[in-house]
Amino acid sequence: MVELKTDTELKAMREAGRVVAHALAAARDAARVGASPRELDEAARAVLDAAGARSPFLGYRPSFAPTPFPAVVCVSVNDAIVHGVPGDQRLRDGDLVSVDCGAELDGWTGDAAVSFVVGTPRPGDAELIEATRRALDAGIAAARAGNRMGDISHAIDTVARAARCGMPRDFGGHGIGRRMHEDPPVPNRGRPGRGFPLRPGLALAIEPMLMAGGRDDYRTDGDGWTLRTTDGSRAAHFEHTIAVTEEGPRVLTLP
Repeated sequence: MVELKTDTELKAMREAGRVVAHALAAARDAARVGASPRELDEAARAVLDAAGARSPFLGYRPSFAPTPFPAVVCVSVNDAIVHGVPGDQRLRDGDLVSVDCGAELDGWTGDAAVSFVVGTPRPGDAELIEATRRALDAGIAAARAGNRMGDISHAIDTVARAARCGMPRDFGGHGIGRRMHEDPPVPNRGRPGRGFPLRPGLALAIEPMLMAGGRDDYRTDGDGWTLRTTDGSRAAHFEHTIAVTEEGPRVLTLP
């Protein structure tokens, strides 16, 4: 069931989104050569705790997962696409890191992700990150009242194809509000003019995940969570929570 949010409810989601933005910034600040993904998780956790927010990631267990997720952020490194479990392996110079974070505040949720390189980028990293960021921007720009979900999906896919990047099958964005995952789904591939109609009050998490190797398949690590490229190529992930409004798309997860 799709629930449209009132302006008051969207303002509450904006506050949750602001916490997410600050938590991501803290995790990025902690990401340096020699730091561990667990330290990034600790930095983000401190921001959530200070804001009185709860993590919708911590303890989350969808049907595919063998265990509840043990952290407040996903930290995916190099060929990890999404859902990376923060551990103690140290980050090295040139690692491409994607951090995904959510926050629930006063009953409302925000969700966002960012990718960056620790230290010196390797060839192709900047282009992959920029293409993924542009795919997110294109998806957001298409999130206008009167359009349909396929317009968002097609905008993302157009950027990915132009960059000759793959995107993992079966994974995309989602509705969001009182819960992190709500209807409707937001595919990263689709046909323009098709799918769910976009109406004011609709809140969505839009999240392209691009893989430099150009393939769409992936594999799952033994932890049951981390998705990796099958060819070992690098991946990047960007996400924002947005609202469809009469005035155009409104990003809710900015600082």
